[in-house]
Amino acid sequence: MVLKLVGSPYSTCTARVAVVLLEKKIPYELIPIDLSKGQQKTPEFLAKQPFGLVPYIDDDGFILYESRAICRYLAVKYRGQGTDLMPSCSDLKATALFEQAVATEATSFDPFASGAGFEVNEGLTTDQSSVDAAVAKLTVKLNGYELILGKQKYLAGDDLTLADLFHLPWGATLAKFDCKLLTTTGPNVTR
Repeated sequence: MVLKLVGSPYSTCTARVAVVLLEKKIPYELIPIDLSKGQQKTPEFLAKQPFGLVPYIDDDGFILYESRAICRYLAVKYRGQGTDLMPSCSDLKATALFEQAVATEATSFDPFASGAGFEVNEGLTTDQSSVDAAVAKLTVKLNGYELILGKQKYLAGDDLTLADLFHLPWGATLAKFDCKLLTTTGPNVTR
C-alpha cells in the first residue's frame, strides 16, 4: 500500500511532510482535505487526528499525526533511502546538535514566521502591526542563525537534516508577502 498523506495542499504542516517525502524519495498519495469546508472537523477525520488539524499519515494502517513527528518517523523508517536526514542514534553529539537545531526551528523561527505568515495568508484583513512585530522578532532570531551558519553549513552541522527542511514551508510563505529577511539578514542565512 502506498503511504497516504492526508492534508491540505495549502497547509505549511502538510508541506513540511511532503518535502521530506520528496527528499526521501518515498512514494505517497496526497488525500486532500478542504479546510474551508471544515473537512478536518468531521467525525471520520477526528477519529484519526483528534485535534482536527492537518496532516496525518496512513502508513498501511499506522496512523500518525503532528508534522514533525511524521517527518522523524519517515527519516528513521526510510534511513538509507534518499537523503539521510537524521544522525545515527549511536552518535550522541551529532544527535544532540540535531535536537538543538530542531528545537531552534520550533522556538526561534516557526512562532515568528508563522505569526507573520498566518496574518498575511489567511485572506482576512491584515493587522500590519502584528506582522511588523513578528518580523521584528524574527529579525533578531535570524541574527542568531547568521552566527550559527557562519560556523557550519547547516543548522545541525555540515549535513542537511530535518531541522533545515522544517524551515521551508514558512520560509516560502515569507517570500510570498515580499518579506526579504531570508535574503537580507546576512550571507550565511541567504546561503
